[in-house]
Amino acid sequence: MNPIIRNILAVIAGWLGGSIINFGLVQIGHMSFPIQGVDPNDMEALAEIMPSLDLQYFIFPFLAHALGTLTGAAIAGLIAANNKMVFAMSIGVLFLIGGIWVNYMIPGPTWFAIVDIVIAYIPMAWIGGKIASPKK
Repeated sequence: MNPIIRNILAVIAGWLGGSIINFGLVQIGHMSFPIQGVDPNDMEALAEIMPSLDLQYFIFPFLAHALGTLTGAAIAGLIAANNKMVFAMSIGVLFLIGGIWVNYMIPGPTWFAIVDIVIAYIPMAWIGGKIASPKK
């Protein structure tokens, strides 16, 4: 397969695979720790209540972001024809942009935004890239 096409497919597959993991874990979080009286699909209601929630409500969002990024980066790195770490890190950057956007749209506690943005994206993408990179 043409390396350019393979690299494009790597980014698409990494983004889709990571997004599926992210979405699934967020849904599991809503089922495991439902917020009483709040529809998890109502962004305005979530944004209003988010700053007052306990730690338990942030476990699955963090896991979703971190494991979604890790999985997506590993998928991209495994599929990429070359520069596997570059493609894995590109997934980390894409998910980081999404994470910053979500933290802006649904502002939670400052501690969560910092932990989420600092740990869940670029470090997880780097680990995913290491998983996908050939051992030397």
